[in-house]
Amino acid sequence: MPQESVTTAVASFPFQTRLSLEPLIAYWKAGEESANEGIALFSRAVGAQVEAAAWVRGPITDLDQLECNCDLVETLMLAVFPPASFETDIVGAIAPFQRHSFYHTPHFAEVLLNAQHIIKQPLNITMDQLEVYTTRMAYQLILEKVYGVKLPLQSGVVFTVPDYKVGLYRHYSVEFNSSFLDVQVVGEKPALSPEQLEFLSRNPHRLELWLDQLPPASFVLEGFNILHLVDVTEQEVLSELKYDLLERDVLQASDRLEQIQEKLRVLFGKPTLQLGIAAYDEKKRAFVDFGRKINHSFLTKQLHTADVGSGFRQIYGRLWADRRPLVLENVEQADIPDDLREQILSLGIRSAILALLPYGDDTVGLLELGSPTVGDLNEFSLENVNQFLPLFAVAVKRNAEDLQTRVQAIVKEKFTAIHPTMEWRFTDAAQNLLQKLEDGNRQAEMEDIVFHDVYPLHGACDIRGSSTARNEAIQGDLIEHLTLAGKVLKKASDFQHLPILDELKFYVGKNLRRLRQGMASGDEVSIFDSLRTEMEPLFEYLGNNTPELRPVIAQYWAQIDPELGILYKRRKAFEQSTTQLNDAIAAYLDEQDAEAQAMFPHYFQRFKTDGVEYNIYVGAALVEDKPFDLVFLKNLRLWQLLAMVEITRRTAALRDQLPLPLETTQLILIHSQPLSIRFRQDERQFDVDGAYNIRYEIIKKRIDKATVAGTGERLTQPGCLALVYSQQREADEYFEYLDYLQDRGLLEEEIEELELEELQGTKGLLALRVKVKLV
Repeated sequence: MPQESVTTAVASFPFQTRLSLEPLIAYWKAGEESANEGIALFSRAVGAQVEAAAWVRGPITDLDQLECNCDLVETLMLAVFPPASFETDIVGAIAPFQRHSFYHTPHFAEVLLNAQHIIKQPLNITMDQLEVYTTRMAYQLILEKVYGVKLPLQSGVVFTVPDYKVGLYRHYSVEFNSSFLDVQVVGEKPALSPEQLEFLSRNPHRLELWLDQLPPASFVLEGFNILHLVDVTEQEVLSELKYDLLERDVLQASDRLEQIQEKLRVLFGKPTLQLGIAAYDEKKRAFVDFGRKINHSFLTKQLHTADVGSGFRQIYGRLWADRRPLVLENVEQADIPDDLREQILSLGIRSAILALLPYGDDTVGLLELGSPTVGDLNEFSLENVNQFLPLFAVAVKRNAEDLQTRVQAIVKEKFTAIHPTMEWRFTDAAQNLLQKLEDGNRQAEMEDIVFHDVYPLHGACDIRGSSTARNEAIQGDLIEHLTLAGKVLKKASDFQHLPILDELKFYVGKNLRRLRQGMASGDEVSIFDSLRTEMEPLFEYLGNNTPELRPVIAQYWAQIDPELGILYKRRKAFEQSTTQLNDAIAAYLDEQDAEAQAMFPHYFQRFKTDGVEYNIYVGAALVEDKPFDLVFLKNLRLWQLLAMVEITRRTAALRDQLPLPLETTQLILIHSQPLSIRFRQDERQFDVDGAYNIRYEIIKKRIDKATVAGTGERLTQPGCLALVYSQQREADEYFEYLDYLQDRGLLEEEIEELELEELQGTKGLLALRVKVKLV
């Protein structure tokens, strides 16, 4: 279908039409005067048959007449349907711009017609678009036959239709031939000046002008159209691949890569074809798999091996030497190393093609095609492979460059960006290194950057039960999705007696029973794959051929997310809720830290998980030319408590506004002893330095799962602040802060003093817990 905007909608085809064979009879009548004696003789014989059949003259309103007098119709149609190509052409005759075909080749019926000989709805064109297209064609015919103005032909229309024999779709270019279509003027012909005719000719897409200047009621279209289809699947798929593969990130997004795989399946006519891609990393001098693709590289296990004699390296050497794709028509019998054969066979691949992706003189990647059927991929398949191989090479090259650019930006932003508080120290180190290099010391290296005697503060705002909530959301969506599919299958059984319906209903029932008992690993992927590949194509077929099922199928699709192709209610609610909570916490912390930096500069780092965690380091070593006093540390600890109280209140108030009412817990780790942090140049980040200080990191990573000794109760609870410590003097300091917050009406009166169960690698931890006043 032409990809142009349509400014005027057409409710239905606006012209009166009459099915008639008169234009075809006139063709044969003219043939009686042909200089070719054979044509003239045959035309006169046709004319004699027409004279003996009065029913064939004038408008035909009873389509049964065409079928009951098929010998005469077939004779007349010899002008349109040559016998030599009748079994191979895709051609049909229809009433003027209508959808019923009264005469057609077998292949036309197979491709485009339903059981009632009605043209099926193409997958890529709506009825509104088709009505606009045919209306424009009718006006073009009127302008030519009534007003003598011939316009350039409209751009072609392409129908995308399902091919149920292989479970894919195909593209067909459609030509509407109006050679046997006449235009009758009703009443007085609408008068148009040369200027009006020229204006209409220059505005073929503005149907409102044509409808006004040439009212449809003034014309009758009489005769029939000829629809001629040509299979252009290969050209269309290659064109689509070209545009797809030029898009950014196309090889990094699993859904986009699956779409490309589907188009290759259409191109080869193999519904089970699998696509694999590996990019070649020049720096690593190795192939790397695209980690988020639907089908992993067949050679994933071989890609990272250091064994130079591995099967993959032998095959790569052969590909490199031959510079042509390797065709494995039968993997079991192919001349390849046994370890590679076993790996490919273990993936269910029985025939395959492996091809290097060349870009200029370089190799940028490896493309793999696989099929579970022996012989599906063979030497003849290379003709198609060679057509799209350069497209994949360009895509891999571009995606690799784009990925590298983004990676460098992320590295700079997340790992090498220097916190303003510490920037002076890095500047000093860089100047010292530059001075050493200028002094002739070519072996000079960057000096260690260590900050001694800094005090850590750590806090965590965790979403309570996030893992359980996530699993319940997935489970609930899968149950509802299967239930909807089951309703369609049950309804379909009332109209269709297909064994596959019973088998699919059994599958739905079995999985519903299992899901209601609990969800197992892999259920989400396997169920979604079954719905997408087995049930939904069947729903499409049933909807096209059984009108009674369309309402229940429409109800099914109304519940499915159009972008993800799955039922995505509870998972969406969960993800929106966690995102909303995390964003609210992170935004508040960033806002408050900006104020705290003004009190005294310090290092602040936060990151999101299922919640938000943050680390703070403060001390004299971090700042330049600014005296540090412990009063600043006390001030920052009180600030942290106030911030956590406010986060507790804000997240509690947000709970009822969330799509899924989730709660948060707040935890603070108290560590009174100063420690050292070192910038790890290999990791481009700060880490604690020294064996003693490592214990702080261990505690920090494990206390979120801490439980109260003797009860097994989780330390962290919604609506409460939990403070973990190991020395009594730490608790004494924080009792003062808590007393102050109680006096301000922010905390409840009771403060629990708790002993914690021993954690792996740590013991002797204690905790304070106090409820926050939420209103």
